[in-house]
Amino acid sequence: MQKTSIPETGKPPCFRFRYNQLMEALFMNIPLPQCMGSMLKPLLLSTLMLCSALSGCIFEGEDSSSGGELLAVFSVSETSNVRVGDTLTFDGSSSTPSDGSLTYRWNFDSVGSNDIDATGRTATWSFNAPGTYEVSLEISDGTRTSEQIRTVTVVEAGAVEPIANIAQYADDEDCEDDSIDEDRDIILWICARDKTNTDRSVTETTTVSLDASTSESGDSSQYITDWFWDLDLNDDKDNDGDSENDDDLSGEDVEWKNVAPGEYEVGLTVTNNVGMTDSTTIDVFVNYAGYWQDFEIGGNTSNNGQPVEIDFDVSIVYDKESGNTIRKVVSELEYPKNDDDWVVGEGRNKVEIFSYNEGNQEASNTSSTDEDSRDDGDCDSEQDCIHLSINSYFFSDGDGDDGPPYGDGEWTLSVHNAKSNDVQIEQFVIRLFYN
Repeated sequence: MQKTSIPETGKPPCFRFRYNQLMEALFMNIPLPQCMGSMLKPLLLSTLMLCSALSGCIFEGEDSSSGGELLAVFSVSETSNVRVGDTLTFDGSSSTPSDGSLTYRWNFDSVGSNDIDATGRTATWSFNAPGTYEVSLEISDGTRTSEQIRTVTVVEAGAVEPIANIAQYADDEDCEDDSIDEDRDIILWICARDKTNTDRSVTETTTVSLDASTSESGDSSQYITDWFWDLDLNDDKDNDGDSENDDDLSGEDVEWKNVAPGEYEVGLTVTNNVGMTDSTTIDVFVNYAGYWQDFEIGGNTSNNGQPVEIDFDVSIVYDKESGNTIRKVVSELEYPKNDDDWVVGEGRNKVEIFSYNEGNQEASNTSSTDEDSRDDGDCDSEQDCIHLSINSYFFSDGDGDDGPPYGDGEWTLSVHNAKSNDVQIEQFVIRLFYN
């Protein structure tokens, strides 16, 4: 019998042919050793095609699902006032990925154990004793797992809910001494009556008193233990998934300080001694009036023919998402028709109001108001009185390129004098109406 000689390496030549050499032989048509047989190349090609169809058994070193986010997320049908015996629904459909590849395992009373109480994307459960329970959802895609844990507080079956209530009130009068008739919201006015010509910005704030003393505990055997005030119902400060239960302030009666002009919705959550809660909200409107009196605006003789301007800065808020939307801005200007600096031949004084948005685009002005129509408000025969009213549409989202809307932000209300004589302004008023 003829024998094949073995090289000094101790292996036949076929076995010294490395993987990359096989690939070169396959794709570059390099001859294979005779011992590999005529069927090896078709076999390798078939194998590669099969692996490619199966998402890459040769070319991918990771599981195909490893690149996607795996995150367990679940919601509960009731997050407060859960009594013994109540049936809750737990829903994990917000977990990712949501392509049907996940398995779900629920544990309702012993987190960290191997006790699985339910499976499936949704599950129902009722607790048979009061207490605080940690509920967990574990999801898996076959290779990885993710878990979320949430706390559920269960109270006695006979527990009674409290009733949250915020006392409503309003200022007796606005800044013009007109009475305010209001029985639903909190309405306040900031009246800055003595603004100086060196302070031409709206910066004043106020304090809002919040009173929950008329809230009820539930029944005669219960009492309220906690009062939590949420001053921004769109901001989830404690990251618990509920933006309306943050404890920005706590107490039965509180003072919310440094509140700027605006429209706000405030939430109150009360908790009684058996762990039951109730929540309510109230709208708070803070309006503003600033008064500048007895100041002079110069003539344009030293201003290269351009009107002399005195600017007043005001922050305008029009935010639909937060519900803080201004209703209108009214500026009022009173000045004498003629004064000591009046120049014969130029006619009577004529001073205007102009408004500019944050991008310094002119939004509106009073220049088209003729002399006979300058009698707005309580105007006597020796005065000219003009009002410039800007409604909320002007402050809604927009760029102002082709007219309103111009957007909110830092606006400027400007008093203009185009005549050559100085004018002693009797009064300029800016009013911000948020209700």
